[in-house]
Order: sequence, then C-alpha cells, then structure tokens
Amino acid sequence: MTMNVLAIAASPRAEGNTDLLLREAIRGAQSAGAQVQMIALRDLTIAPCAECDACQESGSCRIQDDFQTVLSKMLEADRLILATPIFFMAVSAQAKILIDRCQSLWARKYVLKRPLFPDAKRDRRGLVIAVGGSGSTRMFDSVRLTMKYWFDALEVAHVANLFVNRADRRGAVLKRPEALEAARRLGRALAALDEPMPEKPITVELFAPR
Repeated sequence: MTMNVLAIAASPRAEGNTDLLLREAIRGAQSAGAQVQMIALRDLTIAPCAECDACQESGSCRIQDDFQTVLSKMLEADRLILATPIFFMAVSAQAKILIDRCQSLWARKYVLKRPLFPDAKRDRRGLVIAVGGSGSTRMFDSVRLTMKYWFDALEVAHVANLFVNRADRRGAVLKRPEALEAARRLGRALAALDEPMPEKPITVELFAPR
C-alpha cells in the first residue's frame, strides 16, 4: 500500500520558512514510500464562508471556486499536512478561509448525520506545522484547538504538531537544523505504514531562547 499524502502550504509568502519546513516534511514522507502532492493556497481562489447555511440542507458548499478541488484532494488523501505561519496568534488568513469553508463537512457529519466515508472508516492522519516570528511560546495555543476541530470534521486523526518560534526573516529556519530534522522525522512517521496511532498528538516545540 502506498500512502497518499496531501501537503497544504498556507503561507502567503512563497519559499518562506513555512514552505521550507513543509518541504522537509514532504521529503520525510517520500522517504517512507509515500506519494505526496503539495498545493499552495496562495495560488488558489477560495472565498470565505458566507454563512448562508445552504450546507445544512445539502451537506455541500454552494460557493463554486477552488475549494471544491482542494476538498476532493483532502478527502482522497490518507495523510494530511497543513503548514501555516502565525499571524496575530492564529493561523494565516489563507488557512482560516479553507478551514471555515469546511463548515459544509461539519454540517454533513453533525447536522445531516451523513458519514464522509459511508463504506468504511479510514485510517487518516494529520500533521500540523506552524511557524511564528516572535519569541512567544503561547502563539500556538489557538492553533492546537482550531486544528483539533478541523481535523475532526475531516475525519482525520490529529497525530503530530511541529511548532517553531523566532523564525521571521525569509530562510531563518535554514539556521535551525533541529527544526528541519524534526519536520523530516515527523513527515516520515506520518507516512510510515507500521507507525502506531498515538494516544494524543505528538508535539515538537522548538522555542529559540531570547
């Protein structure tokens, strides 16, 4: 069996610290034999949720844009990686728009009582990579909660986090070999066929000293 991994880059800045760590995670997943596709939300057109509640009747979002393509890829994937920078103690706007549009999945699951995968429950797992520029160790608190409930709507087990602070200037993580290695290691573990399911998310926090 070959793992199908979808890697989502949620940074508005191409080839910045978030993308660099995501690419290391991809290398790790590929070293475990996974097939990986990377998409960058900055290259797509995804409108914010209109809170029209149409999804509570149909289980689908009525807004037609690139969200449908991303959703299809997310539902096909066995493993999901979301990499986001931290802006004002939260995920990026690009990430939040995608997450909010998944309200349709929440409606399908909890309002309409329709499973995402009617035939059988699937082993789907997710990794979060979050990168912040400040020295705060609290900036990742909201990310933990947001990702917990987003993964729940996607029926993805939240198995790992990589949180890195003090990485603001472009390329700063290249001077943090421990962060690059952690991304590769977590990507490899995510895609490994024999990796046991952890009881709670494995969190690697790399907080540089002031």
